[in-house]
Amino acid sequence: MGKLFVEKSININASVEGVWETITKQEYTDEWAIEFSSGGPQFHIESVWELGSAVLWKGEDGKVIVEGNVTALEVNKLLRYTVFDVRMAERPAVTEEDGITFQLVEENGETNLHIRQGDFSVMTDGRKYQELTAEIWDKVLAKIKRLSETEK
Repeated sequence: MGKLFVEKSININASVEGVWETITKQEYTDEWAIEFSSGGPQFHIESVWELGSAVLWKGEDGKVIVEGNVTALEVNKLLRYTVFDVRMAERPAVTEEDGITFQLVEENGETNLHIRQGDFSVMTDGRKYQELTAEIWDKVLAKIKRLSETEK
């Protein structure tokens, strides 16, 4: 099986700085990250968003559910971090392109936000998780759009 990624884009009527703030400031990440809970326990993302820094998805009880590290960073342009469910027994090897990647490009007062997540092929039932994740990203991107287009 080849590599399996989720790739989605959305145009947002906001500056690249405003969208960057929405994807990195905890007051906003708390609002869009909840879409990943899919009716399960709610959680939030904690990070200082510096190259190599930890990215922790914590439940309401403060326990880490998903952890990773920032692997690429260009403020207002690119953010990539790995994601590992701590409940999984084994961690697959990752390449430079794996994890969640946000790419932002501003043109004519709008920002195109492109996300990429994967590689799901290294997981058992990877195709199933790729499809479920694609559905979640539709909700997440809509929420990021709404939050970014609201006056800050």
